[in-house]
Formats: sequence, C-alpha cells, structure tokens
Amino acid sequence: MSQASDLTGDARTMYRRFMREAGKSAVHVCPAHDRTRTLLESSDLIVDALLGTGLSAPVTGPYRTTIEAINDAGRPVIAVDLPSGIHADTGAVLGTAVRAFLTITFGLPKLGLYVGAGIDHAGEVHVADIGIPPRYVDAVDSRITLLTLDSVRRLLPKRIPSAHKGTYGHVGLIAGSVGKTGAAALAAKAALRVGAGLVTVATPASVNDTLEAKLLEAMTVPMPETNARTLARSGLDRLLSFMNARSAVAVGPGLSTHPETVELIQALVARLEKPSVLDADALNALAGCTSLLAECKIQPILTPHPGEMARLEEQATPQSINADRIGTATRFAQRCGVVLLLKGARTVVAHPDGRASICPTGNPGMATAGTGDVLTGMIVGFLAQRLSAWDAACAGAYFHGLAGDLAAAELGPAGMTAGDVIDRIPYALAQAVRH
Repeated sequence: MSQASDLTGDARTMYRRFMREAGKSAVHVCPAHDRTRTLLESSDLIVDALLGTGLSAPVTGPYRTTIEAINDAGRPVIAVDLPSGIHADTGAVLGTAVRAFLTITFGLPKLGLYVGAGIDHAGEVHVADIGIPPRYVDAVDSRITLLTLDSVRRLLPKRIPSAHKGTYGHVGLIAGSVGKTGAAALAAKAALRVGAGLVTVATPASVNDTLEAKLLEAMTVPMPETNARTLARSGLDRLLSFMNARSAVAVGPGLSTHPETVELIQALVARLEKPSVLDADALNALAGCTSLLAECKIQPILTPHPGEMARLEEQATPQSINADRIGTATRFAQRCGVVLLLKGARTVVAHPDGRASICPTGNPGMATAGTGDVLTGMIVGFLAQRLSAWDAACAGAYFHGLAGDLAAAELGPAGMTAGDVIDRIPYALAQAVRH
C-alpha cells in the first residue's frame, strides 16, 4: 500500500526478504483500486496485515478503501495481530475495520480483541508464542489477564481414590417458583456435573413435586410460600438453617420479584455466612440496597448480565455497562467487596482487589434461556468443593463457555439449549485433564 522506497526498519527488511523468496511477481505495489478488488476476489484466503497495534486515528484514504474491499470480497480473512482498523486497547472501530474469522496475535493477547466491536471483528483469537522470555511477560504491569485452559486447570478439585459423596461438598440452592422450576433444575444439574457430591434445592412447597419430577440425582426441600406460589418471608428461619447446613449456597434462579420474596431475599443476603452465589432474582432484590453486601460474613459472588448490572448501578443502562465492561465490573467489586462476574460476550470476572480476568470461551449459541442458571450451578458446585470465590468464578466462567463451545461445534449455534451445555460439562472438564 506504499512505495517500496518509503519502507523503513523492519518493514523494509521483511519486504526484501519476501522479494528474495517469493519473487517480484508475488508483490503488487500500490495497485489501482479496481486491481486490488480483482486480486482480493480471486484469492482463496486473505491475510490482513495492513495496520498494526499503534493505530489511534480513523482509517482514511487507500487504507480505508482496501479494508472495505477486503470485507466485500466474501473470502475468509485471517488477521495478523489484530484486525486492521480496530483500536488495540478499546476494541473500537476507527473509521472502518476488517472482519476476520481468525486473528493470530503475537506474544500477548491484545485487550481490544476481547472488548467492544473488537469481539465481532476478531473472530476466533489465537495467541502465538513468539519466544518472549517469561521474565519479560511477568514484568508487564497489567491487572487484566486472559483466562486460559492452563490457568484454570490447576483450580479443579482433585478426585481422590478414597472419596465419598461428602468429600465434594453439599450444595444448597434457594430457587424456583411457579412457572420457573426449570431455572432451579438447571442449576442443580450443573452443580452435579462439575462434581459436587450432593445438591439440595429449597423451593416453594406447591412446586416441590414438579421440581422433584425434573431431578433424579438432587434432593428438594419444600418451603413456606406466598399465595403467588413464591418463597414467603415466614420461611426465613428455616432457610437460614438450610443454608448453614450446606457447604455452599446459591440464591436467585427463578425466585420471582414478588414483594414478599424480595424482602426474604434481602434478609437472607444480610445473614449469609457460607460461600455463596447471588444471581437472577437475588440480584434484582438488591437493586437500590447493595449496602447489604457489606453484611455478608464471607465474600459472595454476584453474576449479573448487563441488564441486572444496570439495576445494581444507579443511573446505568445496559448500553453504558457494555461500553465499559471491565471498568464497571472492577469498580463495583472494589466498592462492594465482592467477586463480580459480568456475563456477556467475553465474560469479565472482577476481584475486590482490582484484578480482572477475561473469559475467551463461549459463543452466540449460548444466548438462550437458562444458560445463566447453568453457570450459577457450576460456580456453586465449585464453591462446595472448597474453591475460593475468585477461583470458582474463573473456573465456572471458563468451563461454562467451553462446554458451550463443544455444544456449538457438534450442534451448531442456532437452536442450542441450556441443557445442551450441561450435557457437555464433563467433556469440557476432561479437556483440562487430557492436556
């Protein structure tokens, strides 16, 4: 895209090497626009190496028209380091940007590949090792990391020969209401699939039989209910005893926003003394009263999607949340003293000390009802096996996404269900053992 005489430094060195090995006929210097389109459309594969990580201004001139021609060519595109036109830090499109199906980035992951528009433009991302010594990588001053199979493998509980079901903990779920027993069932099944030894669900009495019919391996406990068949405030003492008898608890899936149930949830949160996950209607109950989190004896995990996050953050919208996912998650985690898992494309896990991790697994096929309940079950299942809140959230996010990726590879992303993700959790965990 420029004259050979204008090249300097590494670009000139690499150009000369390429000319020696490929020959002049392989290089087209400053081709006319029509010629560029013809070359692209006659190619089987396009490698985008137009612009580097230093781009900070909108793409204009011949670079813009070339990027547009690449996108119009209808050929598979592999981007080098990051798609041309994407800001390396924010993922923003600077004028226009290449849409790749695969991005091979060098040395370390670039934040812009995992946030904003960079997610859609990068496609699948592969981080290529180019031999940077570990001491230099460790010296990088960043509080944001990328979850990898290697980093989460070490978090998984060991399965010992002398184990029994009590070895791997007893999960307590406070979940379900009329019309929403599916959420409770999905969370229970997911907790068992990550290896929890026992799972018991506390649910409104009138829906207990319905839930029992959906669960073979988990137990249920009927609890006092409102006239609307949701959990009642009168069941507080029984639910507190239920929680204290479990290794870890999750509160929220399918509970409803009935006013009395909201009051009950708030009372439960203020008395939490066990490792816990707060999701769905537990998060809705905290809207406007997140100060209750300071009363938790043990650091809880919150797992909002952007809509729920916007209800927890005053004057926020789902759009403003998604515009600054990492910043939103880390600020909330620090302010409230919780582990915050912000769901969505490239889930963010934030620690109250300011750390954050980005999860690279997952796919659009998981944008379906119930997958959040599956994630809740997986995380509380790990908590019951004595993982810390941070480790359980990171492991849960990664293997939840990986199970979804396995389902999408087999079934395709359209028509996937939350149950498909549950079925593939053991296979996702097995990948950590094999590698």
